[in-house]
Amino acid sequence: MRVYTPGEVAKHAGNKYLGVLVAAKFARVLNEFPRDRSSSREKKLTTRSLEELSTGEIQYRVVPKRRPEG
Repeated sequence: MRVYTPGEVAKHAGNKYLGVLVAAKFARVLNEFPRDRSSSREKKLTTRSLEELSTGEIQYRVVPKRRPEG
């Protein structure tokens, strides 16, 4: 299994914390799609999302949190 370093993740995400958040959210999106259960060689979703983030395949944007009016 490949190990992704914080530097690899931060290269395309800005910093390692944002990279982990983006990869986790992308893994949740991947989990919603049907998967081929007969394939035992399928990668874990978190590994797949970290791989795609470190290669620059994931495009995302940061939306600032809105303050409550009041």
